[in-house]
Amino acid sequence: MIPKPSFDGPDGPPKPPTLGGLLRRLRDDRRISREKLAFAAGVSSSYITHLESGDRDRPTHAVIEALVRYLDRIAPVTDIERRHLFDLAGLAPVDNPTVEDLRAEISTEMRRTLALQEPDLAAYVDTRWNVLAANESYDRAFPGLVEDVNILRWFFGNPLSRKVMVEWETESALTVHWLRGLIGQQGGGDWATELLDELAQYRDFRRIWDDGDTVYGREHTAMRLCDLHTGENYTVDVQLFRLDSVAYPGRIQYYLGVRGPDR
Repeated sequence: MIPKPSFDGPDGPPKPPTLGGLLRRLRDDRRISREKLAFAAGVSSSYITHLESGDRDRPTHAVIEALVRYLDRIAPVTDIERRHLFDLAGLAPVDNPTVEDLRAEISTEMRRTLALQEPDLAAYVDTRWNVLAANESYDRAFPGLVEDVNILRWFFGNPLSRKVMVEWETESALTVHWLRGLIGQQGGGDWATELLDELAQYRDFRRIWDDGDTVYGREHTAMRLCDLHTGENYTVDVQLFRLDSVAYPGRIQYYLGVRGPDR
């Protein structure tokens, strides 16, 4: 039988972090009164008191943003502190980072891991399937995709996609149906309107979109491709890992395609 840990300190077992505890620490570090923070955030001082004591129900996203904005004005709030506040409040940041924002999150060390995967295909992509960084094998397997940036744009706007994707109809439909699910998850917004407006020029996209299907992932990992240099078909087994970026949690994914013979 495994003995239970013993906590002999005067305060007993360690307590889990709370929104109120973190907020109070950030406020105390900046020597800001509850009244001053409340005024800057557009809430009452009693609201801050209840928030810090844990008596207040979950605050809104707008309130947390206002609190962080004022705290950061007094002294910088780190990305980790900002995310921790939202996590403890049970809220996810609703910002919509650009491709450039997300590419700035790809460090030199992260890029090095792409090269280490050669000759397998490896890339960092965002949840909207914009390519952020890729190794040479990925670029060679999907010619033109890195330049087109978005895989939907490549599928329907780049003729090379039909030469590369052995099962183009299946793969393109899977990607469109995934887009419908993604828009539901992220609540649409300007990015979705702009992307749909752009893709609407392609007849095949409109045809697949109009069938109304939705998916949230691949049922089968195998993807069949054609090597345009040799004319041979081959298979990659696709794996996708969601990365826990501090600034943009859940927005960056690691794509790994393990190359094998055609099947």
